[in-house]
Amino acid sequence: MVKEIIADCELRMNKSVEMLRQELAHIRTGKASTGLVEPIRVDAYGSEMPLSQIASVSTPDSKTIVIQPWDKTTMSAIEKAIQKSDLGLNPMNDGTVIRLAVPPLTEERRKELVKLVKKYVEDAKVAIRNVRRDANEHIKRLEKNHEVSEDESHKTQHRIQEFTDKHIKDMDHLFELKEKEILEV
Repeated sequence: MVKEIIADCELRMNKSVEMLRQELAHIRTGKASTGLVEPIRVDAYGSEMPLSQIASVSTPDSKTIVIQPWDKTTMSAIEKAIQKSDLGLNPMNDGTVIRLAVPPLTEERRKELVKLVKKYVEDAKVAIRNVRRDANEHIKRLEKNHEVSEDESHKTQHRIQEFTDKHIKDMDHLFELKEKEILEV
């Protein structure tokens, strides 16, 4: 039972870190990244589809994103989806590919993005702490019902705290990397 609690705890904490990674990948920095356009959904073939399912996305340099649709009839739908998104990028269509020029960020916008990243990291840390609380409550319930010894309960809670510390440290590291990336001119 204890092993299941620990495994579940670690799995849920890993998922929280992975979700944070995905959230941070979608935040625009001064560099072009395919992660910027991944969340865009395009009205094509009668339904909304992820951009990655109807076009190839690449970054030939640090200031440009190139989107090459597999079917040229989806070009205008892709353009509309980009314009509707909150990226603030203007698509340039040359008939075969769509280019997105990623302009440099202003100092004010950089500071706003760092605040946004900090908020995402804090939310993820809260999720980690909630997982820790749930696991500890479960262990304490088992101890109260005499299903595990007091020593095993304390060891398990200590182990859960170690997982928590490790994952929070990972999140802090992700924050530092993203902050450095955003503030880099």
